Amino acid sequence: MQRQKIIVIIGVVLALMAVFMTKAYIDQQRNQVIVEAKRKIANIEQNISKNEVKVLVAKKDIPRSAAIEAENIETIIIPEQYRQPQVVATLDRVSGMVALAPISKGEQISLSKLVQPRELGGLAAGTPVGKRAVTISVDNISALAGLVKPGDYVDVIALIPVPVQMPDGKQVNQMAVMPLFQNVLVLAIGQDIGSVSSVSAGKREAERRSEGSPLITLALAPQDVNLIAFVQEQGKLRLTLRSPADSQMQTTQPASWDTLFRYLMPPKEEIAPPQPKTKDIATTEYVEIIRGLNKERVPLSK
Repeated sequence: MQRQKIIVIIGVVLALMAVFMTKAYIDQQRNQVIVEAKRKIANIEQNISKNEVKVLVAKKDIPRSAAIEAENIETIIIPEQYRQPQVVATLDRVSGMVALAPISKGEQISLSKLVQPRELGGLAAGTPVGKRAVTISVDNISALAGLVKPGDYVDVIALIPVPVQMPDGKQVNQMAVMPLFQNVLVLAIGQDIGSVSSVSAGKREAERRSEGSPLITLALAPQDVNLIAFVQEQGKLRLTLRSPADSQMQTTQPASWDTLFRYLMPPKEEIAPPQPKTKDIATTEYVEIIRGLNKERVPLSK
């Protein structure tokens, strides 16, 4: 009887060991699959040729009015000739947008099938999570009145006076153009929030073109709202319109009179004056002069 108990205990222990070993093996295989998938993705990105592009596609069917989320889309590489118009390559460009029409599995994610939530509601519904809607007066909005519209992305630059220390010690203000924010979502132009369901959208568009719409509403982070409010009190704000497929952030330098003159008239490189040749002591010739018991070496001048 005691022997049977020992055999049963040994069997249970072996069974538990088998379960743990099997689980460890499965986990190891899963990790290897994940590592291999990451390696393949890295190799694909490294081997992108100049004729290939990255695009977003749907991992599964996305119904109408469904939000575009990371788990619903993936990035693939295709020949550039198969890229559809208005297709995006990064999640940042479509984050928070919803499907205006059903999107099939494997279909490229195009801006023509996406809308901001404000299309289905008011301005508050169209403001992305973590952002704040701030309305500002933009100096060049009249020039962009026929081009920029709700849903576009812009860069914000400021024309402000910057304190500069002069050589004599005096401090003066010098006008400078400072880059503020890049890839900022436009929520509204004047009263127009871009609602496709509004019957007066065409009328508001005509009014916006004629009046110049001095006010524009942007989606900014809370800290950015404070900065743009401060800058607006100090100078003027201007916008530059971005391509729908361009969400790249670039480092830009402020512009002032100094940077303008350096660009127009680059400083010439100073050429160092030729150095006088030094005599090589090792190659100098000498002559020995003997005066009594003294011997003297005198260099020969050339």
